[in-house]
Amino acid sequence: MKNDIVSLVRDTLVEAGSTFRADKKEAYRQAIEREQNEKARWVLKTILDNAEAAEANRSPLCDDTGIPHLLLEVGADCAVTGRMLDEIREGVRQGLRSLPGRPMGIMGDDSSRIDQSGGLDPDSAGVEPAPILLRRCEENVLRLHILMFGGGPAIRAKTYRVFHKHDTQVVLDEIVKWATEGVAQLGCSPCTLAVGIGRSHFEAASMMLQAQADGRYDVQSEMEREITRRVNEASIGPLGLGGNTSVLASFLKVGPQRASGVRIVCVRPTCCFEPRIATVDLA
Repeated sequence: MKNDIVSLVRDTLVEAGSTFRADKKEAYRQAIEREQNEKARWVLKTILDNAEAAEANRSPLCDDTGIPHLLLEVGADCAVTGRMLDEIREGVRQGLRSLPGRPMGIMGDDSSRIDQSGGLDPDSAGVEPAPILLRRCEENVLRLHILMFGGGPAIRAKTYRVFHKHDTQVVLDEIVKWATEGVAQLGCSPCTLAVGIGRSHFEAASMMLQAQADGRYDVQSEMEREITRRVNEASIGPLGLGGNTSVLASFLKVGPQRASGVRIVCVRPTCCFEPRIATVDLA
């Protein structure tokens, strides 16, 4: 076991909230070269400049610093204890204070948290992480992925059923329709589309999260390329200014399916700074 899980998680959360991965930087550079719309090209370059400044200063990529979402991969001979989960949560708290995260936690009972009458917790660490998602890891490690989810993409995301009619294209058509609507309404584009397909709303959403953890800008499947191409044909462009770069890439993960007439699909049009993700091996 690595010595200090708390500090590893703290530093990883700061990295997730303040840096672009190398493949994402390259995706922006390629988009800047391809973009013909002058205003759109300026937006793309400004976003990349902002990301490089944030990384250099270890400062947030965006004022909406996000809600921590955690994916923990568990190797065959690794064990997860309650104490370890407590240390992960403490690392998240310290990371939110170090980033710093924007105070967004609402205090009070269930009703007060719903209607926001409980007031705002002034502590950045008052932002509770989402429940941890666990999955099996082929390597014999404990690997933690931290993703910071912003509010705009959550507002424009959609999880619903699609009657597939025994045709994958029907499902892809619906994904493109939802994604095009979401990207047009989001504003802070270009997006990376995160898509999960499962047997339930929970499974579809978990596949969407895993798609962001596993996806790469330089490795795209045929279906991912089709979704990206078709949404870009709408010419929404960065910040809605037009151009051919509405979407940088699509990350799609298909889970197990059941003998049924429907597929449950989750589409999240992540903002220009997402996926905000970093990964660390805890053991």
